[in-house]
Amino acid sequence: MKLFFDVNGNRVELSFWENPFQEEIKHVLVICQYKDAWFLTNHKLRGLEFPGGKVEEGESLEEAAHREVYEETGARLEELTSIAVYRVSDVKGTFVKKVFWGKIKTVNITNDYYETNGPVIVEGDILQTRLNKNYSFIMKDQVIEECVKHIQRLQNKKE
Repeated sequence: MKLFFDVNGNRVELSFWENPFQEEIKHVLVICQYKDAWFLTNHKLRGLEFPGGKVEEGESLEEAAHREVYEETGARLEELTSIAVYRVSDVKGTFVKKVFWGKIKTVNITNDYYETNGPVIVEGDILQTRLNKNYSFIMKDQVIEECVKHIQRLQNKKE
């Protein structure tokens, strides 16, 4: 378990094991790749970030991940792998989010990307570019760093 504080000073606990927390997981984050690039969405308020959001009533975590990726980017996933779970504790309480690694199969242009401006493909070192001002605060915290490094280790094992 990794413990740190996010940019807002909230306590964050990150685990690469199945859910070690008591709380129900109600949010998903999908770190997406398209070919050899990272696949993000441009949130209308926050900026560039990986797709994700709340799990809807009656929906599994995997279904929520697929839906959020499609709604925010128009993309369909060919692979979805569970990689981590984290809990954020702030003044309002706590929430738990499941992190997936998704590989994009197809991208469709849609009329509505909900709260985003649609997909953005980012090539190169996401761990460096995510620190730029046009990226969401979510991209700048240690969850993204640790999860991307975890994905890179998994990719190196496959080679």
